[in-house]
This record gives sequence, C-alpha cells and structure tokens, in this order.
Amino acid sequence: MTKKRSHSESHHGTSRPAQGMGRGSMAIRDKSKPRPKREAESQRPTLIFAPQPEWHAAPLPDIPPVESPSAPPRHVLDELHKYADTLLEAEITAYEGSRASSTSSHKFMSTIMSSGTLEDKVSALTLLVQESPLHTTKAFEQLLALGRKKSRNAALMALGALKDLLGQGVVLPPDRKLRAFAKQPGLAHALHGKPASWKAGDRLPGAIQKIHLIVWAYEDWLKRTYFEMLKVVEGWCNDEVTFARSRAVTFVWELLREKPEQEENLLRLLINKLGDTDKKIASRASYLLLQLQVSHPLMKSVIINAIESDLLFRPGQSTHAKYYAVITLNQTMLSVKEQDVATKLLELYFGLFVGLLKKPKGTDEQTHTKINKNGFIQGGGGAPGKMARKKAKEKEGEAYKSEEEMKEKMVAQVLTGVNRAFPFAKTDDAIFENQMEELFRVTHSSNFNTSIQALMLIQQISATKHFSSDRFYRTLYESLLDPRLLGSSKQIMYLNLLYRSLKADLSVKRVKAFVKRLLQVITLHEPPFVCSVIYLIYELSKTFPSIKTMLSSPEHHPDESEDEHYEDVPEDSALPPKPTSTKQNLYDGRKRDPEHAAADASCLWELLPLQAHYHPSVQLFANRLLYSDPMKEKPDPSLHTLMNFLDKFVYRNPKTKSGGTHGSSIMQPLAGNAHVADMLITSRDGARAAQPVNTEAFWQRKVQDVAVDEVFFHTYFEKAGKGRPSKKEKAAKKKDDDDDSEEGEEEIWKALVQSRPEIEGGSDEEGFSDLDMDGMSDDEDDDGAGDMGGVELNLGSEDEEGLDEVGSNADASDVGSDDDLDLESADEEAFIDSDEDIPVALDDLPQGVVDSDEETGATIAKKQKKSERDEKKAKRRKLKHLPTFASAEDYAKLLDGDDSQ
Repeated sequence: MTKKRSHSESHHGTSRPAQGMGRGSMAIRDKSKPRPKREAESQRPTLIFAPQPEWHAAPLPDIPPVESPSAPPRHVLDELHKYADTLLEAEITAYEGSRASSTSSHKFMSTIMSSGTLEDKVSALTLLVQESPLHTTKAFEQLLALGRKKSRNAALMALGALKDLLGQGVVLPPDRKLRAFAKQPGLAHALHGKPASWKAGDRLPGAIQKIHLIVWAYEDWLKRTYFEMLKVVEGWCNDEVTFARSRAVTFVWELLREKPEQEENLLRLLINKLGDTDKKIASRASYLLLQLQVSHPLMKSVIINAIESDLLFRPGQSTHAKYYAVITLNQTMLSVKEQDVATKLLELYFGLFVGLLKKPKGTDEQTHTKINKNGFIQGGGGAPGKMARKKAKEKEGEAYKSEEEMKEKMVAQVLTGVNRAFPFAKTDDAIFENQMEELFRVTHSSNFNTSIQALMLIQQISATKHFSSDRFYRTLYESLLDPRLLGSSKQIMYLNLLYRSLKADLSVKRVKAFVKRLLQVITLHEPPFVCSVIYLIYELSKTFPSIKTMLSSPEHHPDESEDEHYEDVPEDSALPPKPTSTKQNLYDGRKRDPEHAAADASCLWELLPLQAHYHPSVQLFANRLLYSDPMKEKPDPSLHTLMNFLDKFVYRNPKTKSGGTHGSSIMQPLAGNAHVADMLITSRDGARAAQPVNTEAFWQRKVQDVAVDEVFFHTYFEKAGKGRPSKKEKAAKKKDDDDDSEEGEEEIWKALVQSRPEIEGGSDEEGFSDLDMDGMSDDEDDDGAGDMGGVELNLGSEDEEGLDEVGSNADASDVGSDDDLDLESADEEAFIDSDEDIPVALDDLPQGVVDSDEETGATIAKKQKKSERDEKKAKRRKLKHLPTFASAEDYAKLLDGDDSQ
C-alpha cells in the first residue's frame, strides 16, 4: 500500500530522490534538518535571576526564620561568598550572551559605546544599567571609571549619571540600607545549627538556593562600589575649581535626600563643606542642610548631632567653619512638638557661648624659630631686629582684630539662636542662672548689635523665669545713653525690645523714668527714630494712663511750698535756727536705677522743642501726643528717611516688592503670629506702597488726605497744575503766535517785491525765465530746489500746513491789495443780524460766491479768506523757489554797471 501524498506533493509533484540515496536516506535527511535550531536552543544559557530594574523587589524563596540565630563561622561565610561571586559572574556572562544575539537595539547600543561621543556613551551605559542592574555590573564600572577621569566635563557628566541611577533611580532600595554578604539575615537563619564546615561542591546548607547567593553577592558588590563612588565624589568636593565643587556638593545632597544608603558619610561630606574657603560653597552647604531638614524633618536631631561632633567641638576647626555651622543651626525651624530638639540646641548654644567668652590664657612671649633644611635655626637664632619685631607686632594685631570681629559675629549668631530656640525648649532655671552673668557681660560688648541680642535673651528669660529683672531694667536704662545707638542698624529691634520690656513692667515709676530719658535722647537721633519713640510713648500711655499726668500736672518746687517754719533758739544754745521743710524728691537723670530717678514728679518738658522740629512728621506726632490726639497708623521708619525724601525730589518711584519673602529670614515672625502683637513696628514697606508725588492723582487729592511730609509737594504740584493752560487755551495761544509770524512773513514779502518788482507780475513765468524749469515743481512739498543748489527760506514756520492754518486766521488788512476786505472795520453785529450790513466787493469774489444767494455773511467771509490764503500760498511758492544765485544776464548787467561807474 502506497503512502498518501501530501498537499505540497499533489501541487508540485513528487520530489525525485537524489542520486545515491534511497528512501531511507531521505528520511534521515528530513529528520536531521531541524537539528541546528534545536542545538542553538539547547546551547542558549539559562538565567537563574530574571532581568528586571528593581532587583531588590524580586521575590526570593522563603528561608525559615530562627529565633536568636548564632553567628556562623567566618570560614564558612568566606567560602559561601566566593561561591556566590562565581555564580554572579556566570549569571552576568549568560546575560551578555543572550543579549548579544537578541535584538538589533542592543547591537546599536554596543556600537555607540564603542565609537560614539562621550555623551552618547554615558547615555548608552545609563540605559544599559537601567534594564537590569544585577546583570550590568561592567557598565556600572565603566561609568565609575569615567568619573575618575581628570577631565572635569567627562567626570561630572558620568557622576551625574550615576547620581541619577542611585538617587532618583531604582538601583538602590528606597526603604533600607544595603547589607554586606556576611550580615544577610537569611544566611544566619540558614546556617543555624548546621555543620561548621562547607566547601564548594557540597550541597548548599539549609534552604539556601543559588538565587539567594546571586542576589546577596550583587548587594555586597553594590555596597562596596557605592562607597568607592563616594570617594570619587569627595575628591571632586575638594577640587580647586569652584564650579566642580558646587556640582559635587549638589550630588552629595541629592543622594542624601533620596536614599538612606551611606547617609552618615554623605552627611559628613556636606557638613565639612561648611568650612570651605569659598563663601559661596559654604553658604550653599548651609542652605542644602536646611533644605534637607525641610525634606526630612525627623533628621533634625541627626543633623544637629553631626554638626556638633564633626565641626563645632572638633579640634582644629576654623572659626569660619564654626560661624557657618552656627548660622545653619539658628536657622533651623522649630515647632512646639520638637522640645527635645530645641533643648539640644540650647545646650549647644550655651556650650559655644562659654567657649567664646572665655578669656584666652596669658602666654609669655616666645621667639618662634624656624628650622632650615640643614637642621639649623634660620637666621642663626639671634634676636629679631627692630623692623622684624614691628612687622611681627603688626601681623599679630591684624590677626587679633580679625579674630575679635569674628568672635563678635559668632556671639551675635549664638544669641540669635538662643532667642529663637528658647520659646520651644523645656529647661530648668539652673541652666540659665549659670549663664546670666555671662549674658550681662555681653551687653557691654564692643558691638551694639550683639548687646541688643543679649538684652533680648535676658528679657525673655526674665519674663519667663522671673529673676534678674531689676538688673535687666538697669542695664536697659543705661543702654539708652549709649552713643552706638545713633548709628546702629538694629534700631527697630531695639524699639521692639523696649516696647515688650516696658509693657510687661510692673513699676510705673520705672516706666516714667524710661519715658523721660527717651525724650531726652531723641533730640540727637534722626526723624525715623524720633517718630517711633513718640509712638512708643503713646502706646505706653494706654497701658499706664498715669503717664498723661506728666503732660498735664505741674511740677512741685520746694520754693513755692508754704510748709517752711522757724523755731526759737534755746537759751542754752548759741546756734542759729534752721529752717525745716518737707521737701519732695526731685528728678535726677544721673541715677543708675530708674526706680530712684523720681521721674514721676517731673513733667515732659522735652516734648515742647519737638513741636518746632524741622521734620513735619515729628511735629505731627509731638502735637498728637501733647494734646492726646489718637494716632491711627504706626510710624514706618522707611517713610521718614532722608533717602526717601530725596527720592521724591527726583520723582524716583521705589521698586515694587516681590510676591515672596525673598531675602528675609525664615525664622522672622510672619503675619498672624502670636508674637506680632508684642512688636511695636512690624512693617517697613510703606515707601514701596506710597503714591508718586508727580502724578495728577496725587495733586488732585485734598490736603487733609495728604501726609504732612508730602504737603509741600502737594502744594507745589497743585499750583503748577492750576497754572497750566488747558488744551483750548494752548490752541488759542498757538493761533496768536502764528498770526505774529504771518505778519512778519508779509513784511519780508513786501521787501522782496520792492527789490524785485518782476515777482509781482501777472505771469508766473515772468522773472523766472532764466531758471532751470526742470528743477522746479508746482507742488508745495517738492524738495527739488534743494537738489539744484537752491536754499529753502524758512519764514518763521516749520511746515506748510501750519502756515496754511495761520493764513486762514490772518487779517485781510495785512494783504497788499486795495480791494481786500477789512473785516475788523465791519459791523460785528452784522454776522448775527443780517447780511446787508456787510460791505462786500462782489467783483473780487469768486464766481461761485456771486451766484449763490442763500449763503450767509460768515460763509462768504470764510470763502474770501480762503482765496486770500491761496494767493499767499502762491506768493510763498514763488519765494521758496527763488534761486540762490542770479542769472548770467543779470550778473553781466551788474558787471557792466560797475565798469561804467
């Protein structure tokens, strides 16, 4: 029975077997035909770990946990680690073999990595690592090798790609740190209770499988490689080029913000850059640390401890680095829930405070000798000369001066931090009692701004802990006479301190003594400070109404008292009688304690000269305080400065304030804060919101609505505005000026006609026969005369149109014709009553005017003026096109005349 033919055989016919082959051999060939494909499939390597970007999220076989597993032997861990590395290398080789024969995109990427540009190579390597980080360790190492190059461009580009892979990418686990191979918890569970020996070739202990070893080996490799990358980044953080250092610091911050791996080392790198020699890098490091606190609020205590241990109290650190560290700490934003952080900051601040105020130990003068390369003393070891000692002394003086300035700045920043952390901290009285003596010492510092910071801290402590209040008020009372207050940049802070302190005081006598001394010292200050002090007294009078009696009640003098009496001298005594009287204490401004100044028995006479102050705002505030008038608005110091006054004089509008809080401290009280009510002056942007004085809207306002310091500008612009003519008046004035210019033009024309009678002839061509007619044009706007060398005469007008308009308003009597109309001599009422009273010469009017019987007299006069204007225009055209030079015939006649003479 024959075999049934297939469909292909029935269609194409039966295939003929080749020579030398029977049916058996044919069957063998058909069976062996697909063998190469099957062999390729059998030879393709199989991957134990499936390629994926998030290798740390791949599910692994479970390993049974064991409670309190024992530590496995070290040699077993080493053997397993070596075997795991072998498995990882085999896995990577298998992945590369499968990828090489997979798709054309991988071949294209291989071509780019071998012959592309630097940017192409970095991009291709980054894409390759993103596909499967576990299988592309070689590509990761190539990127790291590019980061080690000396070329800054290539190195920073490669490090930026690695930062993106490890930071924003998925190479690192987001919620945990990487583990070393020996510290894997599954390995300890699997080796618990197993034999203490294992070598390659033995069965894997416990439930450990090859996929476990591959993942653990890669995690160990990644942890070590990541640490090597941080070493490279640290090298670029210390580069001599500022741009490279700035980029490297930014890389450190982004890695620290995104993933927890190596956060201790990254934080140490970032804190160390606070001591960078370049202020830009140091301030940027401080800013990035503050931004890290915003991104991770729970890291505040970690950052504070790291700054304390690695920078502030580490020996050998410069004052510059400590200064930026303190700035970073005092800008830390705190809340009521973070009492532990605030307490830690206070302890840190007071530790720095004691170190800064500690006097340096007295050191005897020692001669610093230098040893040369031969081991001998440089210069022979003799005593330095006079110039050498002078230079050394100057050098030491400059160093001491700069050190003292930096110390003053440090103390000011420490006090700022204490003032900001104090409201949120929970401390006992013992901490502050030990530091109060040092704080009072700082109030007498050479820098007045630092003294204000110390006074603010003492005020907060006194108001909260209720001790050393009398000493604080004595120190504050003494600070009013400090001459450094005149030029201090913290006057507003000082006024707010006075307001909070005096408002919380319980002694009325002391408050009156402050008020008396304030009015005595403000005569030396500028108007902004004077206005603020007067407003301060006004606010205090609300809390202490008895201050108003110092303005209304007279003083009591002992000379006016009638209690004085005399007694007779005893007979056994020869002493004269002494008058006895009940004297009251008089005001004594020299008392150190304001309680004993007896200011309550005096009047505020110092307020009277302020009524005649040169600044109108000071006069206004003084009068309101004297007559108890209400002060509705708070004084803005920016409105009363000399610069603001000069800006108004030059009509310079101030810059508009930006929408954000750019340039202001993040720790300053914002609107709506509880501390704003205790501040006397909160806003200093009045100059920005003020209306410009040179606008029409300003001088049209009423005088009552204008500030007193702007009344002068309002009066000036109001008068200037009233003196300005309106548009109609300007048009009438312009017409009058044009009439005057028209009269002058007619006089010039008559003079020309008298000198050249042929110009007035009936024919336009007469008198101009010798001119080049090609260069002349009847168009009044043609400038061809300038091209032929002629000069255009401008008879008092700028354009022809203006002259035409002027001609319409010119008087008819100015025209040199006897037949012209004299409208001024005509009856003016004829324009209203009738047309018969107007003397009109109909022969001189155009034909259209004669034929029209319905036209009024005004229309006839208007048309006659138009004809006169046309005639004047023709005369001006002739005058304009007069040649500059005479013709040849005229010139010859002149020569002949001269010869005949």
